[in-house]
Amino acid sequence: MSAVPRSEKPAGRFRRMLDRLSSSQEDLESEELREDTATAGCTRIGDCHDRQIVTVTGTLRTVTLRPRAGVPALEAELFDGSAALDVVWLGRRSIVGIEPGRKLIASGRISMSRGRRVLFNPKYELRPVGRE
Repeated sequence: MSAVPRSEKPAGRFRRMLDRLSSSQEDLESEELREDTATAGCTRIGDCHDRQIVTVTGTLRTVTLRPRAGVPALEAELFDGSAALDVVWLGRRSIVGIEPGRKLIASGRISMSRGRRVLFNPKYELRPVGRE
């Protein structure tokens, strides 16, 4: 046996193929989203801290209308494979193109609310549908 643990050895083509075959669909999608984050030059959501100005990218998991302090608010959960982030547009009931499964890039200042990362009224860019 070698002294280098298996996880630290460079993975060959056969090993990568076996890993992909034995991984769940969710694991594969998370890995793809993490690669997309790196390719786009964005910050991983898991690396974001309170009061930090960031640009993040990912896929919208859920989109809900949830009033905050009597004001309508469109709330979406953005997932990039490392962690989730709540994106909230205050004063909006709906936004064309903001729907579950849609990919987007969002920029703004992270805040923490009830232990979750939140991005209020971000600048955003919708990614093309079907872009692979």
